[in-house]
Amino acid sequence: MTSPKFITFEGIDGSGKSTQSRLFADRLRAQGRDVILTREPGGSPGAEEIRQLLLTGDTDRWSAETEILLFTAARRDHLEKTIQPALAAGKTVICDRFADSTRVYQGATRGDLRAMVDSLHTLMIGREPDLTFIIDMDPAMALERGLARKSGEDRFEDFGLGFQETLRHGFLALAHVQPDRCVLVDGNRTPDQIASEIAAHL
Repeated sequence: MTSPKFITFEGIDGSGKSTQSRLFADRLRAQGRDVILTREPGGSPGAEEIRQLLLTGDTDRWSAETEILLFTAARRDHLEKTIQPALAAGKTVICDRFADSTRVYQGATRGDLRAMVDSLHTLMIGREPDLTFIIDMDPAMALERGLARKSGEDRFEDFGLGFQETLRHGFLALAHVQPDRCVLVDGNRTPDQIASEIAAHL
């Protein structure tokens, strides 16, 4: 961790990744590191505006193809305005979701669109995290937790349990094919237990 690092947290809705990304950022700050904690969709003013378009409204508000374009636009703005400047300044960037979520949510669950996701990522983003923690959790428990938040940003939770189960398999497959970057973490434990395991990887 002596050089700038770009670390992401991934997982299904309600898996606890937002909590873990925050706990991890707090841990690094306590060690004296300069850390930027951000999220997707969002993380920059323009991307936060797009976030509201994506996470609110009816489940059929956007086609999968339109979602991919919106997520990519938000990610590009986030990359330009937040991630790249922070890394260039020598800061550690911790992000709650990044491109892996689009690969799984739109590329693997809403039609066979993974090739489109990958092409747009190569063309417009061209950056992968240095390390990704994938929080794996029982979909039924995660969905219950996600809906209980009543955040108003629950468009994807509204797709139901079957959708969340498909997402879980997508993230598990991602961890399998990219073991050098992705660390699979059991999310069916207390937040402190999960945080301790994540910290141990570094």
